[in-house]
Amino acid sequence: YKISVNDFIIKASALALRDVPEANASWTDEAILLYNNVDISVAVAIDGGLITPIVKNADKKNLTILSNEMKDLAQRARLNKLAPEEFQGGGFSISNLGMYGIKRFNAIINPPQSAILAIGAGDKRPVFDDNGNVSAAMVMDATLSSDHRVVDGAVGAEFLAAFKRYVENPITMLI
Repeated sequence: YKISVNDFIIKASALALRDVPEANASWTDEAILLYNNVDISVAVAIDGGLITPIVKNADKKNLTILSNEMKDLAQRARLNKLAPEEFQGGGFSISNLGMYGIKRFNAIINPPQSAILAIGAGDKRPVFDDNGNVSAAMVMDATLSSDHRVVDGAVGAEFLAAFKRYVENPITMLI
């Protein structure tokens, strides 16, 4: 079974949101809503624009189930066969343009969500180990856009640090 890079990104984001619950929130005029469930909206290109189907409880699903669900949601999105509850809501979005060769970009938040993670293409770059030795490694850029009324710089940095830990150690997403 083929697990995509996008599947790992969804899972890493979900686990990072579970670890940093302050980032799993939305703004309303009355209050900040903190979510108990980790629901991830994923941008899917369709004729005439984008739609963001939601992987519900993404932090609790293993990668195979998450991958199957995302493939089904994306296919039905392209066929315009999603029910409204499958693309409305969610607390967090991911937009991955890496498959188009885009290395880095800033994504726009989907209100009332508090944040969106923009994922760029991986490419080989020089990296240094603790001893100053250089080697080549695959590196991707991830940029977080957030509504600072909900996810300020410190909370955003905590989320990105947790996301980075999971992405750099994918075995932790299998446990």
